[in-house]
Amino acid sequence: MTGRLQLADAGIRIDSMPPKGRDLALAASEEEREAIAAQLAITAVEMLRVRLHADKFRGGFRVKGRLEAVVKQPSVISLEPVRQEIAEDIDRIFLPGGEKPFAGVAGAETFVDLEGDDVPDHFEGPEADLSDLIIETLALAIDPYPRAEGESIGDLGLESSESDDSSPFSRLRALKGNDPGS
Repeated sequence: MTGRLQLADAGIRIDSMPPKGRDLALAASEEEREAIAAQLAITAVEMLRVRLHADKFRGGFRVKGRLEAVVKQPSVISLEPVRQEIAEDIDRIFLPGGEKPFAGVAGAETFVDLEGDDVPDHFEGPEADLSDLIIETLALAIDPYPRAEGESIGDLGLESSESDDSSPFSRLRALKGNDPGS
């Protein structure tokens, strides 16, 4: 897939935002869901709905809302399809202009507050496309190791049939003279 995936109706214009903010309700089309599934390397996005509210905030805006989705991907154990229902809250700040070149002073230390708020996203011009925010939120919510109900790693049948005495590690212990059996 080439280029950036953009969802229809996922843009917000800061220059025409009402004082009480703007609501955005989005339901991804079948084509958009197929493109998202391909981008995220999963079997399918069966449903994707987003409800957001944007308010002006420090020259930009703050977006709060909820993403709901149903995705399907293969189990890491059996490769059978696993369906996952996702419900994630969204809270992100967008500020204008993030394309300022900044090299910083050579050798300067950078302080990162891991407990603090997320760094705001930036947008250029009067409109911000929230497609990346929506896809990123979905991607982070998807289980990276899905398993069907009742499946476990033991179902793979990887247990060794060799006894402990014939394992490579027992042979190494014997070479070192640390074998408890000798």
